[in-house]
Amino acid sequence: MNHQLKFKNMRTGDKIFDIVNYTLLTLIMIIVLYPVLYIVSASFSDPQAVVSGEVLLLPVRPTLRGYEAVFKNKKILTGFLNSIYYLVVGTLLNLVMTMLCAYPLSRKEFRARGGIAMFFVFTMYFSGGLVPSYILVNSLHLTNTRWAMIIPSAMSTYNMIICRTYMTNSIPDEMYEAAQIDGCTPWKYFLRIVTPLCKPILAVLTLYYGVAKWNDYYTAMIYLRDDALMPLTIVMKEILIQNKIDMTQIGNASNLAKLQGMSELLKYSTIVVASVPVMLLYPLVQKHLVKGVMIGAVKG
Repeated sequence: MNHQLKFKNMRTGDKIFDIVNYTLLTLIMIIVLYPVLYIVSASFSDPQAVVSGEVLLLPVRPTLRGYEAVFKNKKILTGFLNSIYYLVVGTLLNLVMTMLCAYPLSRKEFRARGGIAMFFVFTMYFSGGLVPSYILVNSLHLTNTRWAMIIPSAMSTYNMIICRTYMTNSIPDEMYEAAQIDGCTPWKYFLRIVTPLCKPILAVLTLYYGVAKWNDYYTAMIYLRDDALMPLTIVMKEILIQNKIDMTQIGNASNLAKLQGMSELLKYSTIVVASVPVMLLYPLVQKHLVKGVMIGAVKG
């Protein structure tokens, strides 16, 4: 009722603006949301319905055959577990390295912080390139190991600057002086005071690093050769882009139609399974997301 009265009391120009604005936002929401709903519906639909184009919005002849095929496929399951490992271990290392680097650079009594920060910023604009990076990783004997997915990307300079800015703007210097008077050592101050106060920015960094780790396929293409180490993104690439049907294993047209239907169903089911962990990550950090981004934003 309050919204209706407020709308009636608005000027004609404001009413037109609101109508156009809400209409455009609704159309954008439909454009963004429909592909997601279609993929989810297709993953639960009958394979023949997917191939024949019967699926529009809701599942047609609902079935779980697609997800059964996903979890029975050892390659997909192995890739999923590998991605979970890279996500958890890699993100934890990212957060530790970022905090250890951002904290000393946020302390005003550290006179060399400006010069050291410039070295980090330099790497954002200039790098040795792919060949020197590969030679370095290979010389460290990290190629074709899990650490190749974790060590080379142990810290993002951009995220470190955001974390440092958050510490500078949110943690007053007087708190450190008070902790020193109470006999708190630098390490205790960092672990017991600074880290708990950085929960909002840590939530933001967890989201940034986690999504990047989950979606990373380029690193695996360069440094990994063993199928047992490949993340889910590489498996998805093979399924979605390099999908091939072996014609020698097909006896008749009906088998071909069934195989094509299961192939399409497997694609949609794999996409849904691959999206679930990242979708679950957002609600966990939503509470601190806006605060961390706003306060940690680079200013000036």
